[in-house]
Amino acid sequence: MIKVYGVPGWGSTISELMLTLADIPYQFVDVSGFDHEGTSRELLKTLNPLCQIPTLALENDEIMTETAAIALMVLDRRPDLAPPVGRAERQQFQRLLVWLVANVYPTFTFADYPERWAPDAPEQLKKNVIEYRKSLYIWLNSQLTAEPYAFGEQLTLGNAANLLI
Repeated sequence: MIKVYGVPGWGSTISELMLTLADIPYQFVDVSGFDHEGTSRELLKTLNPLCQIPTLALENDEIMTETAAIALMVLDRRPDLAPPVGRAERQQFQRLLVWLVANVYPTFTFADYPERWAPDAPEQLKKNVIEYRKSLYIWLNSQLTAEPYAFGEQLTLGNAANLLI
């Protein structure tokens, strides 16, 4: 069974939702506090030297990280959770999946820990990053015109990522 190392309500929730949507069983391992020195950080570091969540320990003992890569792994098992290959919706799905993790996801890192990136002005950085994130959400919303789901008639993993991020 897959083990999801994460924190309730944090970025690992996207992986949990994707696995749940795909009916892939998993065990959740709470590593709350991984972002500070301590036992959770040490545990996570043995699996993922970058100490980031989500970190998945797969059934074959391999480690999978990065939300987009996890989505692709889930789609290997459940291709029906993405628009069909060759359709415009599939291309938009792929593009926005990578766009989310490349553009929106990092804003949480910077806003959650502004003192790491701007020790002289952490509050200003946090404010600026949150405003920038809002502009990203507005742009994303303009791209999602299909109904009833983000990419048309089909519920996809993209809906899970959009819902939570």
